[in-house]
Amino acid sequence: MNTNSSTGAKASVNVSKLERISSILAGTALLYTGFKKGNNILKKDPGNTAKVAIAVAGGYLIYRGATGHCDMYSLAGKKKLPDTVKNINIITHVTVNKPRAEVYAFWRKLSNLPLFMEHLKRVDVIDEKQSHWEAKVPGGLGTIEWDAEIVKEIDGELLGWNSLPHASIQNAGKVEFRDAYEHGTELKVVITYRAPFGDIGEGITSLFNPMFEKMIKQDVKNFKRYIETGDNVLAEG
Repeated sequence: MNTNSSTGAKASVNVSKLERISSILAGTALLYTGFKKGNNILKKDPGNTAKVAIAVAGGYLIYRGATGHCDMYSLAGKKKLPDTVKNINIITHVTVNKPRAEVYAFWRKLSNLPLFMEHLKRVDVIDEKQSHWEAKVPGGLGTIEWDAEIVKEIDGELLGWNSLPHASIQNAGKVEFRDAYEHGTELKVVITYRAPFGDIGEGITSLFNPMFEKMIKQDVKNFKRYIETGDNVLAEG
């Protein structure tokens, strides 16, 4: 276990929070197996060799989790963790048979979004820039709320918004509008979010990312049907 004793420097953190927790849990389980009641691993018993190895491995995993440093990672070249947590981006395109001005005006009224975005419960417009959002947590586990503001706007061409600081889930959205044929509009929709709770949240969220991506793409398909025909897919559902 390298603690950089020659320089007196503390070992660098190169293990994520999710891995650190997993290491501590696994290490505790192994240590318990090695020292469990009724087994004296200090006896000169050939059968205890495996128990000693298990206990040593458990101790190292606990050290790894407590310090956040892994010697094997260092040898492989992973000296420290990245400075930033990755954003998760979902990008989708759709072309609708409506003029660009009409499509943009519909999106610009943010309170319209829950009409076709199934995961949104409501969007309350506060003023020209700020709004309050409430979304349903997948699996019927409740709702989450946050405030957002429009950060970039080009009339008829671009609409971008960000969640405000201290939101439960940091997220952003951007929609680009382009003429598609004589009376059509092509939309490029980008949804970006950062998982809560740092590395732990990122690890958990990555498991659900395919579901989130499918959900957003379905929302955009719902929008196409709604804007072209007036059918409210969510109400019918």
